[in-house]
Amino acid sequence: MNTTLTLHTLPEVPLEAAVISPDKLATLTTTEIEKQLVQHGNEPCCIGDFFKVEGEKNERIQVDGDLSRIKHIGADMSFGQLHIVGDVGAHLGAAMCGGEIMVEGNAGDWVAPEMRGGRIQIKGNVGHMLGSAYRGSPAGIQGGEIIVHGNAQNEVGHAMRNGLIVVGGNSGDFTGVNMLAGTIIVLGEPGIRSGAGMRRGTLVSMNKTRLLPTFSYSCVYQPVYLRLYLLYLQTLGLDIREQQIMGRYARWCGDIIELNRGEILLYHD
Repeated sequence: MNTTLTLHTLPEVPLEAAVISPDKLATLTTTEIEKQLVQHGNEPCCIGDFFKVEGEKNERIQVDGDLSRIKHIGADMSFGQLHIVGDVGAHLGAAMCGGEIMVEGNAGDWVAPEMRGGRIQIKGNVGHMLGSAYRGSPAGIQGGEIIVHGNAQNEVGHAMRNGLIVVGGNSGDFTGVNMLAGTIIVLGEPGIRSGAGMRRGTLVSMNKTRLLPTFSYSCVYQPVYLRLYLLYLQTLGLDIREQQIMGRYARWCGDIIELNRGEILLYHD
């Protein structure tokens, strides 16, 4: 049985709740969980002021309700499972290094900034800066995987160093901007300036996109490793066609203003 937190009072201003994580709650009783502190604007409050808590001492935590004003859930998470039924606010899974987060809804901006491990799967859409570096930081996510079944907005994978990001729908502008390494797969259409400033890594698009002039055509080929990724994504319920798994991809190299060792793969046929 899960430990379940059910929202009974919608916060009037954004609620910072990094404490909602298996790392912080797995060993606590129901009463102890209710007394854990969260930040409501400039006032400290308790989890029990906003949530009804059921179950105790469990590394599987379920959070129900409209959590769109609740931020930092799952921050620094290292183990266990966090299941969110509803929409969730910004900074979900920030600096996460292990465990699994499942969201049965949409997520706000800054999902999994500077993530180092684990898995996040979001059934709806996400905001800006998915799997990105915080402003001024040299690197974004350094491991783990983020699977979004819907659309994502601008700067997916900004300064990404390692790991996997998948967007089942469309992504916004500057997808893979300043990318250092890792893999981003967009099953819909990416926005403009994809891969700008990328040094290494792979950005895959299943649809044609207007590339920057600082990328040069290399060849058309069948990347075997991509088949393995796509077969795996099929098991997660993403819409992957057999033609895409066995198809050919046009390879473009760049960004020439950096190391020119990155690649953008565009589905060819």
